Amino acid sequence: MMNFDFFPLGGFGWIFMALWWVLIAAGIIALIKWFSDEYRKVRTHEKSPIEILKQRYAKGEIDKKEFENRKKDLI
Repeated sequence: MMNFDFFPLGGFGWIFMALWWVLIAAGIIALIKWFSDEYRKVRTHEKSPIEILKQRYAKGEIDKKEFENRKKDLI
């Protein structure tokens, strides 16, 4: 026969072991989510070609005719 009083906390040590593994898994998932969010933030700072074209037109680097021609090419 097995004596369950031998285990720490009267045989309920497995609960703490399960909680420990849940915490480790949650930490790994949180790290993956954090890294993917950081990557997404870097990607959203890049400007689209249309935005760059609009900025160049607003700065006066290109005229309206060139703006319209390049816009047609992009769309």
